Amino acid sequence: MNGGNHPSDVEHKYRAQRAPCNRELASELAHISADITDPVIKLKYLRGAMDGRAGYERSVQQVPLAGVRRVLYRLRGLEALDPLASDAAARATIRPETLIARTKARRMVSGTLAAGLLFMPALLAGVVLTLDPKPAKTAAAKPQLPPAPVVRQVVAPEVPPTPAEPLEADSLGVQPSTIWLADRGPDWELYSNGLRIETAYTVEGEPRSYRVHDRNGVLQKSVFTRPVGILFHTSESDLWPLEADYDKQIRRSSAGLLRYVRNTRAYNYVIDRYGRVYRIVDDETRASHAGHGVWAHGDEVYLDLNSAFLGVSFESRWEGGRTLPITRAQLIAGRNLTNYLRQRFAIAPEMCVTHGLTSVSPRQHLIGYHRDWARGFPFEAFGLPDLYAQPPPSVTLFGFGYDDEYLRAVGPWTGLTAANEALAREAKARSISVTALRAERRAAYQLWVNQLRGKNAGAVEIPAQQANKRG
Repeated sequence: MNGGNHPSDVEHKYRAQRAPCNRELASELAHISADITDPVIKLKYLRGAMDGRAGYERSVQQVPLAGVRRVLYRLRGLEALDPLASDAAARATIRPETLIARTKARRMVSGTLAAGLLFMPALLAGVVLTLDPKPAKTAAAKPQLPPAPVVRQVVAPEVPPTPAEPLEADSLGVQPSTIWLADRGPDWELYSNGLRIETAYTVEGEPRSYRVHDRNGVLQKSVFTRPVGILFHTSESDLWPLEADYDKQIRRSSAGLLRYVRNTRAYNYVIDRYGRVYRIVDDETRASHAGHGVWAHGDEVYLDLNSAFLGVSFESRWEGGRTLPITRAQLIAGRNLTNYLRQRFAIAPEMCVTHGLTSVSPRQHLIGYHRDWARGFPFEAFGLPDLYAQPPPSVTLFGFGYDDEYLRAVGPWTGLTAANEALAREAKARSISVTALRAERRAAYQLWVNQLRGKNAGAVEIPAQQANKRG
């Protein structure tokens, strides 16, 4: 999960989607991991079991008997529990029967190695005899059958995942002029644009209540209770290969995610990999999805994104500097949900933004504390403006920076470059350094946050000539 109050840093690092292993190994690892109750420990186990597996898989695949291959894969999987078994907290999440099986597996492997060393001379002798056999007497020569054709497995080159593809205009079909509730049942709602919302998991969160600053730093007196934007997230949860053989694991992973989101009030909506939309935290209440963040629209500046924005999470994850692709079903469902929410709450397209573009670390004064959808969100396919091209207000308004780790993970993008150039121009016009300007803006951010917390109820105005130069 994501957000400052958001458990993604530790609790929701589940299995990363990697190059799929063969089905026999995957089946054995899934069987073993099912006995591990803690999702974090489960992720550590699966990563450890799959690291460096390529050579082992190639060796085992040479074994002609499927039963023997499965045993070898099971031994490999049980051996991978060794690092976890040495940690008391991790060991407590593993079923005792599995730990016993692990011990037996280690003994079996050790015994097999010992036996192999003991009988190696005899095995070598057998090989020599096989290579130089004595001629056998035969009554008549049998006709020789042609050799069986060799079936070579063609492995496609690995292609880096790309964001979900945009849909062609002529594939959109007829859209209703307005979106209305067309039908409903005990646990679902169906809307005129094809959107179906599952409601069985719906709970109430904390009351939605927030205030807004203007760009001069004045905290407006009005208190708002309706959402004004949508914040897109990734769930950071289990991702099994989207294949029929993994259907059980996919559904079990999604069910676990939904229970967690419901218990923690982490998002308002979750879209699973089959494109099913679940309302978790009721629209009228806030979810704890955004953490510390900054966004602006027109003259309004928003610092309490949990209350001001609805949190919509796609069952996907941020991995290795990119967001893994969402499925086409998720893209269509996400677009339908976005259109419905925008109509219901009169949300401007510029207020449909991603978590990675808004998240900040106030203590370090850095952007990108959370990086889900920091790049790769299909704004065009959703009929939304490309907000990666817009200078982030966290930089232009409050002088937040970024470190080398962020650049390695995300890389420069158009809006960030434009924001830095705007700060440089203003610093030059005021005959001060960019560093001094950033420090001034960061101090203003802390004053504005203190106002929201009630530590300083008075307005903190910024001279108009400075405010007008902000992005």
